[in-house]
Amino acid sequence: MFAVYAARIDRDQPLVGLESGELPAPEVRPGWSVVDVRAASLNHHDLWSLRGVGLPEDRLPMILGCDAAGIDADGNEVVLHSVIGQTGHGVGPKEPRSILTERYPGTFAEQVAVPTWNILPKPKELSFEEAACLPTAWLTAYRMLFTNAGVRPGDSVLVQGAGGGVATAAIVLGRAAGLRVFATSRDEAKRKRALELGAVEAVETGARLPQRVDAVIETVGAATWSHSIKSLRPGGTLVISGATSGDRPSHAELTRIFFLELKVVGSTMGSKDELEDLLSFCAATGVRPVIDEVLPMDRAREGFERMASGGQFGKIVLSNS
Repeated sequence: MFAVYAARIDRDQPLVGLESGELPAPEVRPGWSVVDVRAASLNHHDLWSLRGVGLPEDRLPMILGCDAAGIDADGNEVVLHSVIGQTGHGVGPKEPRSILTERYPGTFAEQVAVPTWNILPKPKELSFEEAACLPTAWLTAYRMLFTNAGVRPGDSVLVQGAGGGVATAAIVLGRAAGLRVFATSRDEAKRKRALELGAVEAVETGARLPQRVDAVIETVGAATWSHSIKSLRPGGTLVISGATSGDRPSHAELTRIFFLELKVVGSTMGSKDELEDLLSFCAATGVRPVIDEVLPMDRAREGFERMASGGQFGKIVLSNS
């Protein structure tokens, strides 16, 4: 079958190891199901995999891709939860949890195999392309906002780095849930787009906000860390799920953290139940993922290059249809 995969690891030039071509189709094994992939979306996790983060060389070649929507063996339209081993379904009892492409081949292919437990019905209201955006970036944003930040309608939230998949999802979900959303970006066009999606104000990265916020959604890391901490009200919560600019800020702001009793919460992906809730939320409210571009699977490199450059706003989707 046709697949897009990591053939080599290069920490400095990750796209050097990106290849596409024919690889063996997945085999059916007990407790697992094979899904025909209709659409799959890119995440920064795919670039990190090409750098060897979470993917050692002895597992190459590895099909990339965490997210997908498609058709199961019974003809049902489905969405995949990409965290494998979270509850032991389909794996050994002592196997640590992982995300597709770390231990098991991913979704950038004609077919993918996952534990049957990881398969959820796709709401009829969502297209395959829309549904394929939800299981990683949008699920991460959903968990960051509603589980780990614990915000409620009327609360204020700062979303750093408008334009990325998680940040874009947080703006849209926050607006739909009645939050007062602020956003930052170095790019004027992305700030304008954030306002169109429902942010009440979008400012340049590092600029002072008109008020301190109840929570910060942080995926940028070192470049915005100090600003995130300084933007919180006393007792506020910073939730971090990524560090695309690095994980070693020059100022940790420890004094401010303890003096103002701020909370710093790490967040990774989300549960199957949260994905089910997110799917229902989108179907019921009309909220839809923001899609930057849909490309055929054989043009995956273009999508990777766009994501690596930071030029996208929203999700880049690969299609097999």
